[in-house]
Amino acid sequence: MSKKTFTEKEIKQLKTNKYVKSVSSKGITYTDEFKQIFIAEKEKGKFARDIFKEYGFDIEALGTDRIKSASKRWQKAYKENGIIGLRDTRAGNSGRPTDRELSLEEKNARLEAQINLLKAENELLKKIRFAERGMRK
Repeated sequence: MSKKTFTEKEIKQLKTNKYVKSVSSKGITYTDEFKQIFIAEKEKGKFARDIFKEYGFDIEALGTDRIKSASKRWQKAYKENGIIGLRDTRAGNSGRPTDRELSLEEKNARLEAQINLLKAENELLKKIRFAERGMRK
């Protein structure tokens, strides 16, 4: 987390941005949509600072350290886990993890859900590639 704190004025300004989920004096939470946009733009060769500026963020309010660390964190998460790695899973992971052994049915259900998610991700990537090919022609 950055050492820079936000002023009340900066907090109000940041809250108006549609890509901000929440903001406090000490931190900011970006939407999953912005993280995906950021990665897509970054892969096109844009600089992190330019992407933030293009999508309505005040660079002075955020600070360059916060932008750099967010960029590094999101790129690492995307490299390791794909689009799923960019999701904010804090709400879904509340509480203590279960220690009990899963039954075969539960394991099977989890694996099927994971397979379906990966299939959906592959279909989305295929559609994106197909659309990009159409734009090139």
